[in-house]
Amino acid sequence: MLKDYRSLLLYLFKWGIIAICIGCLSGLASAFFLKSLAWAGDFRSDHLWLIWLLPIAGFCVGALYYYFGKSVEGGNNQLLDEIHNPQKIVPLKMAPLVLFGTVVSHFFGASVGREGTAVQMGGSIADQFSRFKFINTEDRRIILIIGIAAGFSSVFGTPLAGAIFGLEVYLLGKMNYKAIFPSFVGAITANYIGEISLHAMHGKHTNYIIPEVAEMNLLNLGLAVAAGLLFGITARCFSGAALHFGNYLNKFIKYPPAKPLIGGLIIAILFTLLGTDRYMGLGVPVIEEAFVQHVEYHDFILKLLFTTFCLGAGYKGGEVTPLFFVGATLGNVLSLFIPLPMALLAGMGFVAVFSGAANTPIATIFMGIELFGHEAGVFIAIACVVSYLSSGHSGIYKKQKIGSSKQPSFTHEEGEILQNIKRLK
Repeated sequence: MLKDYRSLLLYLFKWGIIAICIGCLSGLASAFFLKSLAWAGDFRSDHLWLIWLLPIAGFCVGALYYYFGKSVEGGNNQLLDEIHNPQKIVPLKMAPLVLFGTVVSHFFGASVGREGTAVQMGGSIADQFSRFKFINTEDRRIILIIGIAAGFSSVFGTPLAGAIFGLEVYLLGKMNYKAIFPSFVGAITANYIGEISLHAMHGKHTNYIIPEVAEMNLLNLGLAVAAGLLFGITARCFSGAALHFGNYLNKFIKYPPAKPLIGGLIIAILFTLLGTDRYMGLGVPVIEEAFVQHVEYHDFILKLLFTTFCLGAGYKGGEVTPLFFVGATLGNVLSLFIPLPMALLAGMGFVAVFSGAANTPIATIFMGIELFGHEAGVFIAIACVVSYLSSGHSGIYKKQKIGSSKQPSFTHEEGEILQNIKRLK
């Protein structure tokens, strides 16, 4: 028994120190990143003509990656691939490259998110600890999980969701419980350091409020299931559109830096014709609006199309905050047809569309509770689980592997076939 406790203490000490170090560095990086994004978004809002420079900015970032960043152009999928099949340590230059590329994308008006950047910064910073001689292959997997958890936690201010996201995202349907302690330590540390640093820079995370939760009865729970199904279908459309635009542009444009050049020109023309910056950048003001008043019925459709096209064209950022936008505005519109409180449906959609697109139902349930409070927890859980089940086995992360099927009738052999098809794509 004494030997067991000695091993436990050594385990806690080793991973506690590593996770705290990774959490501190990731939290600082995320705070600087969030402040930079806030500045870029505010400046762009006051100078909307900058959208016409988006093609040039996209070409510059594309060329930067093409000539100097080929070893890190895999982004989030590269991190997931290294967890599954550890090969080479992720170069540290992934962090500054994706930070620069994302801020530039937001500054000039691309419709992209921020989660991908924070996760890549956290993962690349964390993987530098793999250089120590006492770190083996299994340890490296845990280190990458810590980095992903820390980056996600600190960029959204959701430590529990961040920790579970790191454990859940790389393998659909299974978790690595060996990493549960360091993942939570890294995520909580990153959130704490990120909050302090962001406050010191006079920044803050966005707060969302659900003032009214529906009565828990069979009718309302059934309505939550119906809403979850629609959120899942939307998540599937988002993932499919992102893949379609990427493949289509790759088919006709062989020189990679030209993709964001041509894509940026198309986006600039479309935004000018629309005459609004509503779908540029993160779209946080529209997300906030979805909780308090009715939004345009087409908001979720346009944001879905603009974001998937920008990502397919090679602009840097991420999918998650745009997924929040799509889900919250869709939930807002559904309140016209589904007799549940508008803010509740917006909150359910906020996390449920992300749940279906990322295949991370547990992380998104915790995120919903952390952001909106436990009172809405049951409705959030129903929406996230149903969305997850109805969104299919593909998602926004191409390198996410199937560890356990969503449906009992889905065999292991079918899973292997699907995995091979995803690899070919």
